[in-house]
Amino acid sequence: MKSTLSTFVALVALLCAADVAQAQVAELPQRVAAGDVGTTYAVLWGRSTVAGTVTFRAADNPSLTNPFIRTVLVTDTTLPAKAYIRGLQPGTTYYYEVASPLGTTDTGTFRTPRATTAISGLRFGVSGDARGDVMPFGSVANAPGRNLEFFANIGDTIYADVASPALPGVSQAVTLSDYRIKHAEVYSAFAGVNGLGDLRRSCAALVTIDDHEVTNDFAGGAAPSSDPRFDLTGNFINETNLFRNGIRAFTEYNPLLRTAYGQTGDARTAFKRKLYRKQRYGGDASVFMLDARSFRDQELPDADPSNPASVLNFLVSSFNPARTMLGRAQVDELKADLLEAQQQGVKWKFVLVPEPMQNLGVVAAADRFEGYAAERTEILAHITTNGIQNVVFVAADIHGTLVNNISFQTAPGGAQIPTGAFEITTGPIAYDAPFGPTVVGLAAQLGLITPTQYQTYLSLPTPFKDAFVQQLVDTQLSQLGYDPLGLQGSPVNATLISGGYVATHVYGWSEFEIAPTTGLLTVTTYGVDPATPTATPAIVSQFNVQPL
Repeated sequence: MKSTLSTFVALVALLCAADVAQAQVAELPQRVAAGDVGTTYAVLWGRSTVAGTVTFRAADNPSLTNPFIRTVLVTDTTLPAKAYIRGLQPGTTYYYEVASPLGTTDTGTFRTPRATTAISGLRFGVSGDARGDVMPFGSVANAPGRNLEFFANIGDTIYADVASPALPGVSQAVTLSDYRIKHAEVYSAFAGVNGLGDLRRSCAALVTIDDHEVTNDFAGGAAPSSDPRFDLTGNFINETNLFRNGIRAFTEYNPLLRTAYGQTGDARTAFKRKLYRKQRYGGDASVFMLDARSFRDQELPDADPSNPASVLNFLVSSFNPARTMLGRAQVDELKADLLEAQQQGVKWKFVLVPEPMQNLGVVAAADRFEGYAAERTEILAHITTNGIQNVVFVAADIHGTLVNNISFQTAPGGAQIPTGAFEITTGPIAYDAPFGPTVVGLAAQLGLITPTQYQTYLSLPTPFKDAFVQQLVDTQLSQLGYDPLGLQGSPVNATLISGGYVATHVYGWSEFEIAPTTGLLTVTTYGVDPATPTATPAIVSQFNVQPL
């Protein structure tokens, strides 16, 4: 009898799970999504392959009784439909349905943030870097079952400059059609797996760009003449046709509100599209999503780590206060919003930024915040001067997980000033190859390790490979007086639970969970071996942090 009852319970659970994981329909190949979710509003999204009227219904109950209803006429089937829903209730779970013109439907769910000041608990996920040529994206397969408030994709949501099955032989998207195809690809099923499509329908989406939404390592605030990949339209790269095509497709294929800067006094940002986002989640957290690509100055030439003069020249140049990564308007808004969150008593402040804020040395630093050190110092000094507590930077871009406390200098070679903040880099969703093999291979090319050391690294099991990478990075950090990787011995009151502070040989994502009342933050990174991308994601790193 007990066995029969257990079997029945298991069958019911299986049927419920199957209902939640509704089968994908052909007319909605990228599934559905909700994004830019605030306390009283949301943007719903769906792409129909059939022309006609797409219908959106949303309600606070699974039966969709008394729903909000919006309709969108689709004439171009490469252009997704969006519906703006307002008048929602804070702290409420909503269910929605998107119906194609043929009447076939797909469903999703999201929660609106609480408007209270209590610390009631929060859980969300973050990753980035999804290359269409290395699908399927099984690394995030467990995320829909984690009951997340939202999932943030912080850049390189596509690789427009890498050939993939959807555009075979095309190494760089150029036309609007090219870019749309690349976005449709990563949200579609491959080999029976639709990792990102399934994820986006399970919770609210929060997204921004990095470089590969347009092309590798571009600088939106630089002159078009500085980069031969761009035409000479406009005064800045963010006014060229390639940039506009890339950003238009990005905003079309993501559930985003259309927002823009006003008259900022800076031609790089004035009246340009605004991807900076902020959202408060009760008393638990405020989240700030940055755009580190659209307005940045041209990157510095990379330093030669074997040449002290080259290193010094890079460090001095990076402290030029006239250079910007974020653009003045975005820097000022971030600083004001961080201060406001502190003054309002919000426990945690998460700054989601495509490029790392932590010190990683001079190798390939031109593309990171270390290449814009004056602006980096301005932001970090603002945090320390104003006593802004419990700040966490979350970055992607480097294709692996590295955790460290954050300090800054006021000039090259100056004393390190602690901030009490820390950073975790996360991902990739899928990128060949991850941080570990990429960096060790680069070190071998630069002569930083011997051929024998490189062969030893290749023979190691994954945990020892991560230790090898950590030692390699720490060696570079120590030469510049920076703290070694990890939170041990730092001002951050952290406890390592599982794995280490370095996980650089997997595809994956990171989960952030704030405990009710206490505000204890637990950070868990899930990963899969790139050789078996559809394996069940497993915990590769976990630690918690006591808030101040």
